Formats: sequence, structure tokens, C-alpha cells
Amino acid sequence: MSAPAKRGPFPRLAAFQTAHVDERLDALLVTHGPNVFYLTGFRGSAGMLLVQSDTASLIVDSRYVTLARELLDHSHDEAAIELVEVERSYEETVAELVRRHRPRRVGFEAAHTTVSQYEWWCRALDDTEIHLERTTNLVEMARLVKDAEEISTLREAGVRIAGVMRDIRSRLTPGQSEREIAADVDWAIRVAGFEGPAFDTIVATGPNTALPHARPGPRRLVSGDLVLLDFGGVLDGYCVDVTRVVSLGPPPEAVRRWHQAVREAHDAALAAVVPGVLPTHVDHAARTVLEHHGMGDAFGHGTGHGLGIEVHEAPRLGKPRAQSDAEETALEPGVVFTVEPGVYFAGEGGIRLEDDVVVTDTGYELLTDMSLDLIVV
Repeated sequence: MSAPAKRGPFPRLAAFQTAHVDERLDALLVTHGPNVFYLTGFRGSAGMLLVQSDTASLIVDSRYVTLARELLDHSHDEAAIELVEVERSYEETVAELVRRHRPRRVGFEAAHTTVSQYEWWCRALDDTEIHLERTTNLVEMARLVKDAEEISTLREAGVRIAGVMRDIRSRLTPGQSEREIAADVDWAIRVAGFEGPAFDTIVATGPNTALPHARPGPRRLVSGDLVLLDFGGVLDGYCVDVTRVVSLGPPPEAVRRWHQAVREAHDAALAAVVPGVLPTHVDHAARTVLEHHGMGDAFGHGTGHGLGIEVHEAPRLGKPRAQSDAEETALEPGVVFTVEPGVYFAGEGGIRLEDDVVVTDTGYELLTDMSLDLIVV
């Protein structure tokens, strides 16, 4: 049966209950931490959520009971979510909870549930009429379009991470090692008010810039080097991600051509962003420019990826897949993603320019607003 629309302190949970706990599912077991956070605001290294049509059970162990209780007390709505403490194991607690509520069809997140967990639950519930059903991306698709609060957080995070980039690239000098620069970046991210880096900071210098996901190493900057900086931060649970390239001294003509081509591809991708367009079309716009410059083979990754609670989430902006688990979803207002075309030439170097954007009613808003020029220091 479909649940009526609800209001309250957990509007995302209420909207999800209305949309997804219906004729097909009586309950959904949410095991992916970012999805639990999205629906409830609870953040911990462990925790599960059993969602039913008119209630939900937040399952945590003793490490997080106090945190969870404070979250629910602050909501002033004890009926919205019940707190369930793990006594022996998460698997046993979930089985006991499901037995108590007795939903006939319980969905579980197939991408975030281990085979051993699934088999354990099947055995534990074998004497009941409760059926476990695989689900894919139900909460992730709800997360795809950001609400006003999420966009406000990402907008502030974009301003802050752009400030970190400006500061770091202005302080690059010969003699610094990649690891030293990465440590400076990570410290600056925290000083800017972020909880920490959104992923392992990438600092690549000289020929290492040809490695799209290079790990910072002992190599030290020398005059004439390219420096690729790719980093992000987490603000109130939401991730941003930005990349720029700096030249220590006047760059050779080849590097200028690379940069100009990538910048044009970046601009073409942004120009393609409007409500209703497919993500693969945005990728195609960037890829076509690089192919026109004779650099199509030097662009091996996608043009972008979704941003939000995770640094890589839907949508995927890349080449069309021959086979996909789901049809491609058109962009709509509130979708947030990166635009990051790049070219890489083994043994020589590479260029990538990355910004974060949110789709608006008429096009897009740039969240990381700063110059795309090749900075020479």
C-alpha cells in the first residue's frame, strides 16, 4: 500500500517512504552509510536503517547510541524514527527487527550488502514468509537532485575550495616535493573549514602530470615544471572537487596548445549543460573539441561525475555504455556534477581543468568560480 505524503523533521525520509515503500516493497534495509546519512542525518562508520511506510528504525551499535539519540531527540518526533541498539551483531539485530515488524517483502541494497550477509539473513528468516528482494540505486536516485539546503552547502564549499586552490598555486616554488605540497593542501583544506579532504589529494609535477590519478611522491619541483593540483573537501557531509594546472616559468608552446584545447573542451561541455540534456551529450561536446584538436586519443576518462555526499556519484558523464543496468537519466535542475576534460601524453605531461556545476532552470551555475588561465609563477 502507498504511504500518504508526510511532513516532519526528516523530509527526505518522508519523501522516500512515499515514493518507494509501496506495492512492491513493504520495507527497505539501507546499509550504505551515505544513504543512511541522506535519509536521517546520521553519520557514523557503521549503522543501518530499516525503512517502512510510516516508520523507520535506525540501527546502531554502542559507539553511536549517544550520537543517534541526540539526533532523534533534536528532531522532537520520536514517532518518525525508532532507535535500535545492536546487542550482538548487526545481522542478528536486523533479523530480529524484521521478525518483529514482519514486512513480507524487504528490499536490500544489492550493491552494498555482502553475499555472506544476504545468505545469513536468508537462513535466519527461512522459517518465515518474509522475502528478501534485491534493489539497485533507490536512495542514490533520490539523492540525484539536490534540494535547496544541499545546494547551499555545495555552493559554500565551492567558494571555499576555490580559495584554497588560489592560495596553494600562488605559493608553489622550486624545491618543494609533491608530498610536501599535498600536505600543505590537506592542511589548507582544514583551515578553510572543511572536515577534511574529499579524497586523496593529487599533486603531480613534470612528466607525472601525464598520470590522471598520480600519487604524490618524492619528486621535487624544478623551474619549467607543470604542476597539476586536484583536490576536494567535505563540508557538512558534502564533497567538492577541483583541478587546475600551474607552470613554473613560461611553458613551451606544446603545453599552451594542450591547455587551450582543454579549456575549449571545458567551455563546450558547460555550454551543453541545460535541463533535459543527457550526460553523455555533455561528454560528447567536450570530446568533439579535443578530437578537432587532434587530441581525442589523449582523453581517456569521462568528462565528469556527480557530486554530493560522495565525491563520485550519479550522474556519470562519459561515453555511452554498450550495456547499462538502467537507462540514462536526463539532467534536471538541482543535479550537481564536475566538468573535467583533460589530455595526457606519456613521458611528457598533461592538463586537466575541473569545476563543479549545478544545473539550473535555464542552464548551469558554476560552484567553483575561478580563472581557467594557465597560471605561470
